Amino acid sequence: MFYCCGITEQGIKERNEDAVLINNTVLTEGKMEVNIDKPFIAAVCDGVSGEKSGDIASRMCLAELAKQEFSSQFNFIQALNKIHRQLKHYGLFHKNSSNMQTTICGFAVDEKKTMYCVNVGDSRLYRFRNSKLKQLTRDQSLVQMLYEQGKITYEEKRKHVHRNIIMPVLGNTTAKPTIDVSTIDEAPECGDVYIICSDGLSDYIVKSEIEEILSMPMSMPKRLEELVKRSLDKGCRDNISIVAATYMPGPTVENE
Repeated sequence: MFYCCGITEQGIKERNEDAVLINNTVLTEGKMEVNIDKPFIAAVCDGVSGEKSGDIASRMCLAELAKQEFSSQFNFIQALNKIHRQLKHYGLFHKNSSNMQTTICGFAVDEKKTMYCVNVGDSRLYRFRNSKLKQLTRDQSLVQMLYEQGKITYEEKRKHVHRNIIMPVLGNTTAKPTIDVSTIDEAPECGDVYIICSDGLSDYIVKSEIEEILSMPMSMPKRLEELVKRSLDKGCRDNISIVAATYMPGPTVENE
């Protein structure tokens, strides 16, 4: 059983190009919380702001994913490739949405308790355990590639002028995205929190700050609100979306 909480914040941008999925519910503004049993999918989409209709792309992607019947037999790569083609097709027939694109980062648990990590782009999935944060996804970005090649340092990666250049994502009309799907083999422990976030959070708040806020003695919605506030206070000029899924073994879960 998991307690899930999600929040999406427009910030100073003209519109919110982020969207959040928790089970079969797509959130495009505000926040929500729910107790949820397996199987389920939680995800964050971040519409590519350099292209048209990022908001439509992110919402359409999650709306299509929400229609899927998720189980251990589900094929994420097949499903997301189909959504990729749907986004491309929509853009072809809607001039104002030509080449609309979106990232997606997801966390899923099937009926057999197998946990999955899904990623296209530079939104992120973390695990928060014992006050420590561990990134479970790999950014599909130019600066990540440069960092892995040893051409820039970790600190340079965070502040690099091209940190927002990402590899092809869902909806790209000229290149097929790489869909990273893997199982999370390490068994969950009571109180583990799986955090999915758009780069409106990870580009502005360092790991130690996220750990500090998630360790605060207050409800999860309040902690997520504090993460959003901290990012905005540090000059975030992007939308911010976060989903937190807290593992609570047992027949019931009480909201925090």
